[in-house]
Amino acid sequence: MNLILEKTDQVTYFTNMRLVFEAMGISPGEFDWYISDIEVNRHPEGFSDEDQWMDGPVLDQLLKRVEVQFIWAVFSAVPRSFRSVVTSSPYSEGNPTFWNGEPVKPQLPGALFEIVSWDSSATLLIGIPEDAGQRFAQSYSDTRPLAEAAR
Repeated sequence: MNLILEKTDQVTYFTNMRLVFEAMGISPGEFDWYISDIEVNRHPEGFSDEDQWMDGPVLDQLLKRVEVQFIWAVFSAVPRSFRSVVTSSPYSEGNPTFWNGEPVKPQLPGALFEIVSWDSSATLLIGIPEDAGQRFAQSYSDTRPLAEAAR
Protein backbone atom coordinates (compact mmCIF):
# COMPACT_ATOMS: atom_id res chain seq x y z
CA MET A 1 0.00 0.00 0.00
CA ASN A 2 1.39 3.42 -1.03
CA LEU A 3 -0.07 6.52 0.61
CA ILE A 4 0.63 10.23 0.88
CA LEU A 5 -0.34 12.83 3.44
CA GLU A 6 0.08 16.40 2.21
CA LYS A 7 -1.82 19.69 2.03
CA THR A 8 -3.42 19.22 5.42
CA ASP A 9 -3.84 21.03 8.70
CA GLN A 10 -4.16 17.69 10.52
CA VAL A 11 -0.48 17.72 11.49
CA THR A 12 1.45 20.47 13.23
CA TYR A 13 4.39 19.91 10.87
CA PHE A 14 5.78 17.29 8.49
CA THR A 15 7.39 14.83 9.37
CA ASN A 16 7.31 14.04 13.08
CA MET A 17 8.27 10.37 12.86
CA ARG A 18 7.07 9.56 16.38
CA LEU A 19 3.56 10.61 15.37
CA VAL A 20 3.82 8.78 12.03
CA PHE A 21 4.66 5.54 13.80
CA GLU A 22 1.90 6.06 16.35
CA ALA A 23 -0.65 6.71 13.58
CA MET A 24 0.38 3.50 11.77
CA GLY A 25 0.27 1.48 14.99
CA ILE A 26 3.87 0.38 14.44
CA SER A 27 6.70 0.52 16.96
CA PRO A 28 10.03 1.46 15.39
CA GLY A 29 11.60 -1.08 17.74
CA GLU A 30 9.97 -3.94 15.80
CA PHE A 31 12.36 -3.35 12.88
CA ASP A 32 15.83 -2.09 12.12
CA TRP A 33 16.22 0.91 9.86
CA TYR A 34 18.40 2.27 7.13
CA ILE A 35 17.91 6.03 7.19
CA SER A 36 19.15 8.00 4.20
CA ASP A 37 18.94 11.35 2.39
CA ILE A 38 18.62 13.03 5.78
CA GLU A 39 17.94 16.69 6.52
CA VAL A 40 16.58 17.57 9.95
CA ASN A 41 15.74 20.73 11.88
CA ARG A 42 18.01 19.66 14.78
CA HIS A 43 20.66 17.05 15.39
CA PRO A 44 20.03 15.00 18.52
CA GLU A 45 23.02 13.40 20.19
CA GLY A 46 23.94 10.18 18.42
CA PHE A 47 22.27 11.11 15.14
CA SER A 48 23.77 12.74 12.05
CA ASP A 49 22.89 13.69 8.50
CA GLU A 50 24.96 10.77 7.20
CA ASP A 51 23.14 7.74 5.79
CA GLN A 52 23.08 5.18 8.58
CA TRP A 53 21.87 1.87 9.92
CA MET A 54 19.98 2.20 13.18
CA ASP A 55 18.71 -0.49 15.51
CA GLY A 56 14.96 -0.22 15.98
CA PRO A 57 15.04 0.13 19.78
CA VAL A 58 17.64 2.90 19.46
CA LEU A 59 15.45 4.78 16.96
CA ASP A 60 12.43 4.25 19.20
CA GLN A 61 14.24 5.81 22.18
CA LEU A 62 15.58 8.70 20.08
CA LEU A 63 12.09 9.59 18.86
CA LYS A 64 10.68 9.39 22.39
CA ARG A 65 13.50 11.52 23.80
CA VAL A 66 13.77 14.30 21.20
CA GLU A 67 11.26 16.10 18.98
CA VAL A 68 12.83 16.12 15.50
CA GLN A 69 11.38 17.29 12.22
CA PHE A 70 12.66 15.29 9.28
CA ILE A 71 12.64 17.68 6.33
CA TRP A 72 14.02 15.10 3.90
CA ALA A 73 14.65 11.45 4.72
CA VAL A 74 13.92 7.88 3.74
CA PHE A 75 13.33 5.39 6.55
CA SER A 76 13.72 1.86 5.16
CA ALA A 77 12.33 -0.82 7.51
CA VAL A 78 14.14 -4.14 7.53
CA PRO A 79 13.84 -7.23 9.72
CA ARG A 80 15.68 -6.99 13.06
CA SER A 81 19.43 -7.70 12.74
CA PHE A 82 19.26 -7.51 8.93
CA ARG A 83 22.05 -5.61 7.25
CA SER A 84 22.81 -5.54 3.56
CA VAL A 85 25.46 -3.84 1.54
CA VAL A 86 23.99 -0.57 0.35
CA THR A 87 25.23 0.24 -3.12
CA SER A 88 22.68 2.96 -3.81
CA SER A 89 21.08 4.79 -0.90
CA PRO A 90 17.33 5.38 -1.04
CA TYR A 91 16.56 9.03 -1.64
CA SER A 92 13.63 11.39 -1.58
CA GLU A 93 14.76 14.74 -2.95
CA GLY A 94 14.55 14.65 -6.74
CA ASN A 95 13.25 11.09 -6.87
CA PRO A 96 10.89 10.94 -9.88
CA THR A 97 9.58 7.42 -9.17
CA PHE A 98 7.13 8.74 -6.58
CA TRP A 99 5.38 10.93 -9.15
CA ASN A 100 5.35 8.94 -12.39
CA GLY A 101 2.10 7.06 -11.64
CA GLU A 102 3.81 3.65 -11.72
CA PRO A 103 3.66 1.28 -8.72
CA VAL A 104 6.36 2.28 -6.22
CA LYS A 105 8.36 -0.18 -4.13
CA PRO A 106 10.86 0.34 -1.33
CA GLN A 107 14.19 1.39 -2.78
CA LEU A 108 16.47 -0.63 -0.48
CA PRO A 109 16.80 -4.33 -1.39
CA GLY A 110 15.38 -6.35 1.50
CA ALA A 111 13.29 -3.48 2.88
CA LEU A 112 9.80 -4.36 4.05
CA PHE A 113 8.47 -0.82 3.59
CA GLU A 114 9.69 2.77 3.66
CA ILE A 115 8.56 6.09 5.05
CA VAL A 116 9.61 9.20 3.14
CA SER A 117 9.83 12.73 4.47
CA TRP A 118 9.28 14.99 1.49
CA ASP A 119 10.57 18.56 1.82
CA SER A 120 8.70 19.30 5.09
CA SER A 121 5.46 19.17 3.14
CA ALA A 122 4.44 15.52 2.81
CA THR A 123 4.77 12.06 4.27
CA LEU A 124 4.88 9.15 1.83
CA LEU A 125 4.29 5.58 2.97
CA ILE A 126 5.68 3.06 0.48
CA GLY A 127 4.81 -0.62 0.61
CA ILE A 128 3.33 -0.42 4.09
CA PRO A 129 1.15 -3.23 5.41
CA GLU A 130 -2.57 -2.80 4.69
CA ASP A 131 -3.55 -2.58 8.38
CA ALA A 132 -0.91 0.09 9.08
CA GLY A 133 -2.12 2.09 6.07
CA GLN A 134 -5.72 1.89 7.23
CA ARG A 135 -4.76 3.02 10.75
CA PHE A 136 -2.76 5.92 9.33
CA ALA A 137 -5.69 6.99 7.13
CA GLN A 138 -8.04 6.79 10.13
CA SER A 139 -5.68 9.04 12.10
CA TYR A 140 -5.26 11.48 9.19
CA SER A 141 -8.34 11.54 6.98
CA ASP A 142 -6.55 13.68 4.36
CA THR A 143 -4.37 10.66 3.50
CA ARG A 144 -4.83 9.42 -0.05
CA PRO A 145 -3.24 6.88 -2.40
CA LEU A 146 0.10 8.04 -3.73
CA ALA A 147 -1.01 7.27 -7.31
CA GLU A 148 -3.61 10.05 -7.01
CA ALA A 149 -0.89 12.59 -6.17
CA ALA A 150 1.10 11.50 -9.23
CA ARG A 151 -1.66 12.54 -11.62
